[in-house]
Amino acid sequence: MADVHDKDTRSYNMSKIRHKNTKPELIVRKFLFSNGYRYRIHDKKLPGKPDIVLPKYKTIIDIRGCYFHQHKNCKYATIPKTRTEYYLEKFKKNVERDSENVEMWEKEGWEVIIVWADCQLEPKKKNSIVREETLNKINKALKWQYQ
Repeated sequence: MADVHDKDTRSYNMSKIRHKNTKPELIVRKFLFSNGYRYRIHDKKLPGKPDIVLPKYKTIIDIRGCYFHQHKNCKYATIPKTRTEYYLEKFKKNVERDSENVEMWEKEGWEVIIVWADCQLEPKKKNSIVREETLNKINKALKWQYQ
């Protein structure tokens, strides 16, 4: 099945997909800062430039989109009907890179918290119970980590 957009339109659409400072990242960062946690973002010293690094807690928070990182058994991790082979390969590479990064971080002694943006943070909902639960779990994990 052919793409529904011409090459220029598809390129423009894809260019608008951000990979830094996304709404899910900002939700977590705002929560962390308001609870007194200080962090670095996209630390170039670490492999894979993790989204949020909390050096004091030796913890990395990696925020992943359910679609592009293929969250297992998630309703947002769909496979497109057009250019299926291309996207399957792209998703496979993303998942492999994610697991390699986590492995490298853990070898260096970092604790890794993975947050699934679409189903755990629900960025499109104003007051989300699921989001509050996820942020509280992060808070508990960091407090436990520092003891």
